[in-house]
Amino acid sequence: MTKFHHIATAVATGAIAILVSTSFAAAEQGGNYWTPADGQPVLHRTVHPRQHLAKQTTTTRKRSAFARMDDPAVTKKRDHHLVLQVNTNDPAAMNLALNNAANVAQYYKEVGEKVKIEVVTFGPGLHMLREDTSPVKARIEEMALSTPEVSFKACGNTQEKMHKTENKDIPIIRQAEVVKSGVVRVMELQEIGWTYVKP
Repeated sequence: MTKFHHIATAVATGAIAILVSTSFAAAEQGGNYWTPADGQPVLHRTVHPRQHLAKQTTTTRKRSAFARMDDPAVTKKRDHHLVLQVNTNDPAAMNLALNNAANVAQYYKEVGEKVKIEVVTFGPGLHMLREDTSPVKARIEEMALSTPEVSFKACGNTQEKMHKTENKDIPIIRQAEVVKSGVVRVMELQEIGWTYVKP
């Protein structure tokens, strides 16, 4: 009987040791463990020091991000760039492009940020910038004075093709600049980060 009592005591002691060591191991890894309180097991949640530090760092990062948003010295105003494409001989499309350009320029003027807008014409859209056929020539002349953020580019390839087809010089309004290729111009502007819009 005494031998059995010693064995039972040893088994009980071993079981308690296993429970305690498991509890401490779980606590060490930031897990759950239990401790007896008034004979009832109570579940505790421990936070490993590394987890606590990570939570603090994350909170600090979040606060720093919000602080930076409110700090005018950190929030720098950036420049904006927009390229508008016109490739149809349609007065409505031409006026829409000019409306878009004027609206974008006005918006950024009001918020105090810089913007550059380029209207690129090619194909039948070159009529927009032709001295002899442009239905919006007067509006472009006015815009060139009031909205210097907007510039105009005429496709040289299209101008040359029209010259051959019509067998005459194709005059371009003085507010516009001729580029070798309108399509290439649009591509190159997009490749350096300009926003592209086709009205």
